[in-house]
Amino acid sequence: MTKFSEILATLEPADHVQKIELFNPDGTQAGLIENKPGSQGSIKVYHHLWKKYGSINTDAAKDGLVIYAEHTSDAESNAGKHPNIDRLFTVIKSNNPLTVKIDI
Repeated sequence: MTKFSEILATLEPADHVQKIELFNPDGTQAGLIENKPGSQGSIKVYHHLWKKYGSINTDAAKDGLVIYAEHTSDAESNAGKHPNIDRLFTVIKSNNPLTVKIDI
């Protein structure tokens, strides 16, 4: 199995992104990912998914779970430990895509 760090290295840089805001279909905020230590990998993943899919829809969420690799199974076993991965599970279960706002 390919590791998260190996997959992350293949994604386009996202150092220029300050934060990513995610919104539910009703316009309420579903999440905020700031470019700071501990969440820089998620900034890169969500930026990649947004560029590829235009939103965090079911296909993007499934792709994201593959990208997160070993962290995905850890998130399944430890709900709440990885909120950015938990959010992808929620998108898949609810079939409600999230819109993305990128702040540079």
